[in-house]
Amino acid sequence: MADSVTFFFSLNVKFSHLFLPCFARNETPSLNIIQMSLQACLDECMEALDLFLNNHFSESLDKLRPRAKESMYHALIYATVLEMQAMMTFQHDDIVHAGKTMKSAQEVCQRPSPQLHAEVCYAECLLHRAALTFLQDENMVSFIKGGIKVRNSYLIYKELHAFVQSDTTFRGPNHKHLEGGVSFGIGAFNLTLSLFPARILKLLEFAGFSGDKEFGISQLFTGATSHTLRSMLCALLLLCFYTFLSFILGTGEGEVEEAEQLLKPFRLRYPRAVALFEDGCKAQQAWKQFHHMCYWELMWCFTFKRHWKMAYFYADLLSQESRWSKAMYVYMKAAYLSMLPDTESRPFGDNEVDLFRQVPTYKQKIAGKSPPTEKFAIRKARRYKASNPIRLPVPVLEMMYMWNGFSMISKQPELTEGMMETLLEAERTLQAAPENEYSVDDTCVILLLKGLCLKNQGQMQAAEDCFRQIYSSEKKLKFDHYLVPNALLEMSLLYIDTGRKEQAIKLLQKAKNNYKEYSMESRTQFRVHAALTKLKADTNVRAFVSR
Repeated sequence: MADSVTFFFSLNVKFSHLFLPCFARNETPSLNIIQMSLQACLDECMEALDLFLNNHFSESLDKLRPRAKESMYHALIYATVLEMQAMMTFQHDDIVHAGKTMKSAQEVCQRPSPQLHAEVCYAECLLHRAALTFLQDENMVSFIKGGIKVRNSYLIYKELHAFVQSDTTFRGPNHKHLEGGVSFGIGAFNLTLSLFPARILKLLEFAGFSGDKEFGISQLFTGATSHTLRSMLCALLLLCFYTFLSFILGTGEGEVEEAEQLLKPFRLRYPRAVALFEDGCKAQQAWKQFHHMCYWELMWCFTFKRHWKMAYFYADLLSQESRWSKAMYVYMKAAYLSMLPDTESRPFGDNEVDLFRQVPTYKQKIAGKSPPTEKFAIRKARRYKASNPIRLPVPVLEMMYMWNGFSMISKQPELTEGMMETLLEAERTLQAAPENEYSVDDTCVILLLKGLCLKNQGQMQAAEDCFRQIYSSEKKLKFDHYLVPNALLEMSLLYIDTGRKEQAIKLLQKAKNNYKEYSMESRTQFRVHAALTKLKADTNVRAFVSR
């Protein structure tokens, strides 16, 4: 117990700046009054969160707003809702307003209050403010300020987690909410950091960060399965990892069963959170930006089915309504139209050549940099600048690969078969056309995608041959240099599936170390890192990986 008291004292000293106003005024509110007030605040915030998650957005904000200047939890949740709205609208004024509201919430956390709860709310505010800083400004000073906020948040979460673990005797009636907040912060940091490639992680470790994937997942799962204020945040982050990040930045396996298990209690608590994307658009009209996530998923669903016009329809909706990535949406519109036969009419009188030429005009910056997918789209669209452009062979399927779509359809044979038909047709068209400066690159694009389809169909040798042909064409490629490291990555994943793990490691190391400055490099590096991490978990090859 003495150790925990010492630790608590050191915690007070480290973060005493939060509570100096209280001590300066000699205010010592009784614990009972604070506790009762805290209980009432948490109950009301839980009610507001339930309203929000049942699509009653205005009612949720109305419940939080009156006490947002006096209660740290009201202030935090109110600012968080505004931040979510700002990130969806992507309007500068909304982002600025959310940032100011979150700063105000941080100031509320510095007033006299239950100290540990104030610490965890303060850390959460810092994290949110950092995210908004990255979105709002593009200059280096903003990056530094945002980075400092992230690091301070991380350090507070680490201290709080150590204290909660060290003193199991400290258990007030609202302790579960405190633990839920710590679980969210520690889990989010550990899981996120564990996804970074080794070279980035080394820099972060130098700055004091560290990430453990399994520990992060366990913390988030603990937070998600306890009925606390942060349980939904924990669940959403886990669901994002299981159904999105593990596909896009991982080896494409996903954790669908875990996601479904995690959703069960929340679907009972929030029955209006419907499962189908179409119903999701009908469930509420207050925040139209939620529809955009549904449009995005529907676009890919129709892509997988090769319903190009329906996919185009949702890309068109996104290009008109969403501010997130107009360059990407316009590129996808053009790509879908290019998949249609020349004789087939184009919707709304659109023309793919004109659309491809518009793509660079929508270039933007997020957190100071152009999104990699936008850079990729702009590079691919360049060939349409010419008066007689040479068409891209399968731009939709190529972008589908960038989002790891071939892994997503791996257990749907009919979808893979359809993709293979499209690729074989594109291959025949390419072979019949006169040779040009793009011929080798276009051939290798088709080979990469064919290899993925063959792998899905269990034709491992044929798939390997496709990947090897790309590697042997390395010196002939003029534009799509991303193809070689990705072919090595896909061949290594094939080797892992067929038990050739040492060969897989050699290819992964080659993809990791021998290629730089190519399109979507960071995403490829994330996937390489995920594959190596997966191999490290195998005790038989752990020593070999670490060489």
